Amino acid sequence: MPRYPYQSLWPQTCRRPIVGFAAWSGTGKTTLLEAVIPRLREAGLRLALVKHAHHAFDVDHPGKDSYQLRKAGADQVLVTSGQRWALMRERQQERDPVLAEEIARLDQDSVDLLLVEGFRNERFPKIELLRETGRDRPPLFHDDDAIIAVATADDQPLETTLPRLSMNDPDGVARFILQEIAGAR
Repeated sequence: MPRYPYQSLWPQTCRRPIVGFAAWSGTGKTTLLEAVIPRLREAGLRLALVKHAHHAFDVDHPGKDSYQLRKAGADQVLVTSGQRWALMRERQQERDPVLAEEIARLDQDSVDLLLVEGFRNERFPKIELLRETGRDRPPLFHDDDAIIAVATADDQPLETTLPRLSMNDPDGVARFILQEIAGAR
């Protein structure tokens, strides 16, 4: 018997409750997460977040020592201070990240919940965000049984038996995560 709801959907490297926010680009995943995260923290949860970037990105910038050393050929650069540390590691071959591999990089012993932004094509518990639907942006939940709820604009018509959340109610989304994902009853 699983200890947590939806545990059968967790990637094999996952040891903590996990929920993703999946949607087409520009739907508002980051905006909703920015509002939900403080509410989950207020409830006492320690959080980790994995964000899928669909393009090349850099966390250090030209002119910074770490950037210069990485560009000079260092495959790994650890930048550390009294407040935080970041490890940048070049992939040997460019490829799309795999969620289970990225989760394995996290210190899961220091968190209570894993949040994921993106990775919409992978199988793990997800809340789909729908701002508008149409032929070019069909709902994902029709073809993905790992979507456990749908968050929409309040006035958007939608036929589904899945729990429906409001994108405009971060308290409600946080409450759903606490009750249905984190196992806080």
